[in-house]
Amino acid sequence: MNTKTIFSLALALAALGTGGCVGNGPNTERGALGGAVLGAIAGGAIGNNSGHGNGAHGALIGAAAGAVVGGTMGNQVDQRNGTIYRSEREATTQVVVESPPPPPPPRQVVIVERTRPDAVWIEGHWEFDGRGYFWVNGYWDVPPPEYRHYVAPHWERRGNVHVYIRGYWRG
Repeated sequence: MNTKTIFSLALALAALGTGGCVGNGPNTERGALGGAVLGAIAGGAIGNNSGHGNGAHGALIGAAAGAVVGGTMGNQVDQRNGTIYRSEREATTQVVVESPPPPPPPRQVVIVERTRPDAVWIEGHWEFDGRGYFWVNGYWDVPPPEYRHYVAPHWERRGNVHVYIRGYWRG
């Protein structure tokens, strides 16, 4: 295999490795892909300049290491900021049950001062992660460009089952 083929294979594997995992957000995927690109470039240069002159092998190792580091850093951003879903399709989870468990009663919500004039208040709510509910405090959030309405997390009946839909933005 030539260097270009191995480099392309490494990038494709990095992109595929993060795209279908539950809980990944856009920053995780961008971080993994960006890390793979930078890692492949650095690894290729190091491998080519080493005594062995094997740039393709270095690019493959660099891409894999870069994808892991970049994906981890991006995932931290997604976890801190919350993932932005821009459609019901993106927000649909793999949590499917015959009957959804009822959420605990709502907690007392305190609305703090608006952070920006274009910010939208997201009510405090219970999220479901497949094992149980956890509380998310209310907060002000600035909608993504071209989006203005927030759809709260909810269960949706589809045939004989219920599917959990995370909160998402719509235009």
